[in-house]
Amino acid sequence: MNKIFIIGNLTRDPELRTTAGDNPQSYCRFTVAVSRGKDNEADFFNVTVWNTRQAEACAQYLAKGRKVAVTGSLRLRKYEGSNGDSYSLDVNAEEVEFISYGKKEDDRS
Repeated sequence: MNKIFIIGNLTRDPELRTTAGDNPQSYCRFTVAVSRGKDNEADFFNVTVWNTRQAEACAQYLAKGRKVAVTGSLRLRKYEGSNGDSYSLDVNAEEVEFISYGKKEDDRS
């Protein structure tokens, strides 16, 4: 079983994109910083929301600094970076709960 639950803050505004092809689907990507505790250290997770309605809601109501809870499956992705091999932790979100939110033009909580 591959299941992850994280709570953290967005490190940047979410990006809403659409797949190409005959049956386009909207998806939303953002990064969540999850604190490790007392030492001000954090882990960073790239989150992709594939459910079109939920992706559009994330793009509309979330912004940098907002707190979210994400449930989904975890993937370790390896890619060629400028300094050799790099890795990222990617979460395919099943659920996203807005812990702090509002319209993007509102003050960020």
